[in-house]
Amino acid sequence: MTNFKRAERVADAIRKEISDILLKEISDPRIGLITITDTKLSDDLRQAKVYFVQMGKDQGSRDIQENLQRASGFLKKELGKRLRLRHIPEIHFFYDESFEYGSRIDRILAEVKKGETGEDE
Repeated sequence: MTNFKRAERVADAIRKEISDILLKEISDPRIGLITITDTKLSDDLRQAKVYFVQMGKDQGSRDIQENLQRASGFLKKELGKRLRLRHIPEIHFFYDESFEYGSRIDRILAEVKKGETGEDE
């Protein structure tokens, strides 16, 4: 048996369900194409931090975060239908800056590689 805390298992289930709901249930163009990258849940299962990135963008949009937050009531209601939990956590959305950081590192590495091949010629 694995040693995962219950909060981690529930967070993973919430991440999957929110991704599915956003893909199939919400057709709001103000939200756009996003990917849910991670979910952190408090140990008491009352607060969920949901991290997202916008497809094709290196920086987060404040508008998308606000629109997701506005949709959190609907998402919470849908999670209540899909998950067997006594309490559905409050959902808070945050832009996942680790993807922006990774993209920046990729660009720097590409520039270094380009510089090395230019020097060898």
